[in-house]
Amino acid sequence: MYRCQNASSILGILDSCSAANQNEMTLATIDIVIILFFFALTLGIGIYVSRTSGKNTAEYFLSGRSMPWWLLGMSMVATTFSTDTPNLVTDIVRQNGVSGNWVWLVFLLTGMLTVFVYAKLWRKSNVTTDIEFYELRYGGPPARFLRAFRAIFLGLIFNVLAMSAVSLAAIKIGEVMLGLTPIQTIGIASVVTVVFSSLGGFKGVVYTDFILFFVAMIGAIGAAVVSVNHPDVGGLSALFDNAAIADKINILPDLNNQDILISLVIIPLAVQWWAAWYPGSEPGGGGYIAQRMLAAKDESHAVGATFFFNIMHYALRPWPWILVALASLIVFPDLASIKEAFPNVSDHKLGHDLAYPAMLTFLPVGLMGLVLASLIAAFMSTISTHLNWGASYLVNDLYKRFIKPNASEKEFVAAGRVTTFILMFLAALMALYMQNALQIFDFILMFGAGTGLIFLLRWFWWRINAWSEIAAMFSSGIISFLFVFSGLYPEEWPPFYRFPIIVLITTIIWLVVTFLSKPESDDTLHEFYRRIQPGGAGWQKVINHASDHGVSIVEPNAKFTLPQGILAMVLGTILVYSLFFATGKMLYGETGAGLILAVVAIIVAFILKNVWKKAGADII
Repeated sequence: MYRCQNASSILGILDSCSAANQNEMTLATIDIVIILFFFALTLGIGIYVSRTSGKNTAEYFLSGRSMPWWLLGMSMVATTFSTDTPNLVTDIVRQNGVSGNWVWLVFLLTGMLTVFVYAKLWRKSNVTTDIEFYELRYGGPPARFLRAFRAIFLGLIFNVLAMSAVSLAAIKIGEVMLGLTPIQTIGIASVVTVVFSSLGGFKGVVYTDFILFFVAMIGAIGAAVVSVNHPDVGGLSALFDNAAIADKINILPDLNNQDILISLVIIPLAVQWWAAWYPGSEPGGGGYIAQRMLAAKDESHAVGATFFFNIMHYALRPWPWILVALASLIVFPDLASIKEAFPNVSDHKLGHDLAYPAMLTFLPVGLMGLVLASLIAAFMSTISTHLNWGASYLVNDLYKRFIKPNASEKEFVAAGRVTTFILMFLAALMALYMQNALQIFDFILMFGAGTGLIFLLRWFWWRINAWSEIAAMFSSGIISFLFVFSGLYPEEWPPFYRFPIIVLITTIIWLVVTFLSKPESDDTLHEFYRRIQPGGAGWQKVINHASDHGVSIVEPNAKFTLPQGILAMVLGTILVYSLFFATGKMLYGETGAGLILAVVAIIVAFILKNVWKKAGADII
């Protein structure tokens, strides 16, 4: 590996890089210039847009709802291109092979459902945050409680947990590549990011994401090229011929292995994609994905943004990380080899996810600076999004709604900036105590088990009420906690049954609560339908009731496009998976199969365009 030398010009800190690594990593002047230029550019954007972003909360959290699809789509990609993601993929590939990634690739199904069904519904709602949606769809004290609780739960607790996972990855990269202590890494990264985020607001985040998108993609591809051409690897062909990774390269899970078949195919496809809640992949959209849909110019731009994001996120972006992970199995076959190469890395942080930054230490001068800048970009993009998103919940849905509703817009923006600093501080503290990003992913996935179906149905079934969501939220959390930490789940049972059992119990509970509790009031249901126009049999009773009482809630030109949306979802899923497999086959040297899959993707794209146009819509 390498050792940092002569890096004291970077804030006087990088000269503390470890001298214990076996090889030497030199941050040349060009590397330092690239990193400093990136920092300056990012802060400059934040300062520039701060003049308009601080006008009011609509500007600070949604940039005035004026964003085009391509800018929002790139922002979604950059936001989910966090420092912990390549580490997570590396961890999965090293332990479970390429096919292990189906644990998250299956979320494409809910992503495509968001594109063709829910994106336009979110934009129609015209709310500031997806948490504000609760008082549009539901009414009374239960809706107010749900909004306030979710604002704290997601905006503070879950948001800090997610940011700490990203910060943990930054710490590991700092330890391996630069020899920095965890406090030094998190200190540098946090200060720059929180200053930029608090100044620029959402507009600063999105504008900077446009730059981060290209920097991060170039950095990831560059890292893959260098890793594959490492002397111990010998190039792309030699990589896939190497016996050390022979059992890791299958794209599809081993269907002859019952445990793998159930855990990576059956459960994800049958249950996980619609039943699990996970930031960035919420059934029906939500979180920072919903924030970007709400910031779009109109419904078509919301659809175009999410469609672009799903293609990049699932079809193309994972492969550079996968290549680095596979190459790392040859260079660092086990944890002992990583520890031997980087003895200064603490045992508490040692894991397979360290293999990604370990491979980056082989980067040449120039590319090293660019890749470090790309990792900084990934960190800043994700953290700044979470900071703005979390602050939007805590300010719009807690402070503004319940604590000081009569405050001025200037005060709300100031509260958003203060909240941004607090969230970053808490996330940095938690990151210092964490060890593994995959553990965090598994816990979050389990914690939201069983709530997803409500997020899908609440738009199309009038009978769901606030108590349904409250019951699902608490039962899912409590059952998950008992199964994971209390030993309630029998040890002799296969671990992959835990998720569907939680989903089943949670679903039964919220359905029982739904039918035992009163429906939402007529006024609430009428107002929701009048604004959203969801259509379908699930609202027919409300439509008939309104008509009987002389209340008009149906627009004459409104179309019910759910069937076409579901068909488009299926076609979109086939399109993206075809691109994913085509890219993989090309890399594996199976050119014929790759070309056939690419042709399939083109044909499906043509059919998809026609189906969506027949639904009276368009993809920008």
